[in-house]
Amino acid sequence: MQDSKPEVMEALSRVGITGLRTLVKINWNGNEYKFIPEIELTMDLPKEKRGIHMSRLVESITESIEEETEVKHDSLEELEKHILGRVKEKHPYNRAEILMKTALVINRETPVTKKKTMETHDVFVSVISDNGDFAKKLVVRVLGNSVCPHALKKSDGISHVQRAECFLEILTGYENRVVLEDMIECVEKAFPSEVYTLLKVEDEKHVVEKMFQRPRFVEDITRDVLNNAKKRFKGCEIGVKTVSEESIHRHDVIAEGFCRS
Repeated sequence: MQDSKPEVMEALSRVGITGLRTLVKINWNGNEYKFIPEIELTMDLPKEKRGIHMSRLVESITESIEEETEVKHDSLEELEKHILGRVKEKHPYNRAEILMKTALVINRETPVTKKKTMETHDVFVSVISDNGDFAKKLVVRVLGNSVCPHALKKSDGISHVQRAECFLEILTGYENRVVLEDMIECVEKAFPSEVYTLLKVEDEKHVVEKMFQRPRFVEDITRDVLNNAKKRFKGCEIGVKTVSEESIHRHDVIAEGFCRS
């Protein structure tokens, strides 16, 4: 039935599957990393075709992942590119995109006591194939904080503090090397201070003092991330969105910006 003509002859830009989860393995800098990402794979559909063979597509993806994880891939995007190539053999397309949403764990030390801690960041990795040309889109979500400079100035050194989240998105050619850890660092440097899962008393004191020494509006954070990313990554389209969960207001605050490097 999928190969029959539809009642309405309109081409569709994206059809496929979403919410698929499976185990993938990546070899990065000599170490093996395991992820269980949520996978979305879509492709264009010509107007003459009613649908794609959905069950066959799921089978093709899972088979491709199982086969490709036996090969040493240096990144999620490299794995994704190979999956798109394998899928195309059974499901021809002009344009297709694969997205993996997962968490990246980075080993850190607390700033004063040097306790070992693991910090988790949401990452979104996409590879796009468009008539044989490949591009990639990388997004990181980083938690931080903001301290209101205006309240600090008007209240004799007292201010309200918010938890904030920042999304850094980079769209670039597939061959352009962009490291997720570097993207996370670009965001963390823009916050008044980094945040940690584990903090001892001495670490808490250090973090709070650092925050109040460098108060930031959401707009400041967003501009700093744009600037950091523009300096570090070349040949990219860069987007930044920061959301501050306001502690003394009933609303949140958002700032967003875009640039090219």
